[in-house]
Amino acid sequence: MKEFKYVIQDDQGIHARPAGILVKAAGGFKSDIHIHKDGKQGDLKRIFGVMGLCIKKGDEIRVTAEGEDEVEAAEKMEKLFKENL
Repeated sequence: MKEFKYVIQDDQGIHARPAGILVKAAGGFKSDIHIHKDGKQGDLKRIFGVMGLCIKKGDEIRVTAEGEDEVEAAEKMEKLFKENL
């Protein structure tokens, strides 16, 4: 399993536009990819799994990727978080 942590910088937190970008990118991987916040987790391949965590600016999240392409998945997702959030 690969993982990374990130503190959300976007003033609006994770809202619909970046959530859509993340979900679309995660869907391209075979690995299971989850986002974690405050002991809860959401499937990063499902928009409601991401939006349901109500992630705001300043929140620290953890993303995990587990599966055959976990290294590539974690690297891509971390890059997207840094570019969009």
